[in-house]
Amino acid sequence: MGKVLIIGAGGVGTVVVHKVAQHPEVFSEILLASRTKSKCDAIAKAIGGNRIKTAKVDADNVPELVSLINGFKPDLVINVALPYQDLTIMDACLETKVSYLDTANYEPKDEAKFEYSWQWAYQERFKAAGLTAILGCGFDPGVTSIYTAYAAKHHFDEIQYLDIVDCNAGDHGKAFATNFNPEINIREVTQKGKYWENGKWVETQPHEIHKPLNYPEIGPKESYVIYHEELESLVKNFPTLKRARFWMTFGQEYLTHLRVIQNIGMARIDPVIYNGVEIVPIQFLKAVLPDPGDLGENYTGWTSIGCRIKGLKDGKEKTYYVYNNCSHVAAFKETGTQGVSYTTGVPAMIGAMMYMKGIWKKPGVFNVEEFDPDPFMDALNKYGLSWVEKHNIDLEL
Repeated sequence: MGKVLIIGAGGVGTVVVHKVAQHPEVFSEILLASRTKSKCDAIAKAIGGNRIKTAKVDADNVPELVSLINGFKPDLVINVALPYQDLTIMDACLETKVSYLDTANYEPKDEAKFEYSWQWAYQERFKAAGLTAILGCGFDPGVTSIYTAYAAKHHFDEIQYLDIVDCNAGDHGKAFATNFNPEINIREVTQKGKYWENGKWVETQPHEIHKPLNYPEIGPKESYVIYHEELESLVKNFPTLKRARFWMTFGQEYLTHLRVIQNIGMARIDPVIYNGVEIVPIQFLKAVLPDPGDLGENYTGWTSIGCRIKGLKDGKEKTYYVYNNCSHVAAFKETGTQGVSYTTGVPAMIGAMMYMKGIWKKPGVFNVEEFDPDPFMDALNKYGLSWVEKHNIDLEL
C-alpha cells in the first residue's frame, strides 16, 4: 500500500485515476495534478467519495514539481502528461527520491522525433538513487511489449519476426478528430515510417507500406507501417529479432484530412507570426479540434491491438497471435472515456500496482518488457483488458 501522484488530467489521466481509485488496498492516497486544476476537480467529483486530492502544477517547471512532490510525499509518480515533460518529471523524481512511471517516451518539443536515448541516459542516476523508472507502460508501448516478453518466456525458444498490429474500428461521428492529444498524434503519424530488418533500420515514406489485415470480430482493415517507439526497446531486448514492424489502421477520410493539414502548413511545429503574435500552427490546430477526452459519449465499435509473432520452438517454426479487443461503449460506461484512453490508462494503473506490490521494483530505468510479464498478464484479465491467444495460424504478414 502506498501514495501515488498522477500528473495529467486528459483522457488517459481520467482512466488512470478511475482505476487507481478502485484499489484502496494498494493505493492508500491519490493526488491528481495538472496545469488546469479545474480538470482535476471535475475528475475527482465524477469519481466521488473524496478519495482524490487535486493540485495545480506546471509539469515543465522542475521547482514546481519538486514542491508538489515534497508536499505530498508519494511513493510513485505516474506521468500521463505530455511526452515533452518526461525529463522534467524524471528530474523532479530524482531530486525528491521518488520512483517514476510513464506511458510514452520523451519527445523534444521542437523536433518531431521520439527516441529512448534521453530517458535511458538516466539509468545510472536512478540506479544510484535506488529508484525505479518504468518506461512505456500504456498499451503500445506497454502491453504490446509485455505480450512479446510473455511469448518469449512461454511459447518460443527464439522470436524472429514481430508485427504489432493496432486497429481502431470505432466511430466517433466527427468529421476529423484524434484519439489522443492532437499535437502528439499528428506528429506521430505524419513522420516517415521505419522498421527493423536484418540488424538495421529501414526508413520508408509516410504510409508507403500498407495492406489489409483481418482483425478478430472486426474484419479487414487497411493497415499502414509506421514507426512506433516500442520497436526501439524491443529490438534491443530481443536481439534474435530478424524483423520488427508496427502497423496501424487509418480510414481514407482521416488520411485525406491529414494530407490537407500538412499541405496547408497546419502540421508545422515551428512558430509563425500572426497579427504580431508568435503561434505554433499545430498547437493552434489542437485548440480547434475536438478534445479526445470528450469523444467517448457517442463512440461505438472496438479497438483491436496485438502482436503477431513467428519464431522457433523445439526446432520447429511456430506462429502466435495475442491480442485484446476493447469496446468504446464499455470503456465510456466505466470511466467516461473512449477506448483508446482506456487501453492506455488501465496498463498504467497495473504497472503502478506492480511497483507498489514490489513485483516490478528494482533500481534503474527499465522498459516494461524487462520485468516478469506473468503477473501483469494476469492483472490485464482481472482489470478490464482480457487477452486472447491463437497458436499456429496464418499471420497474414
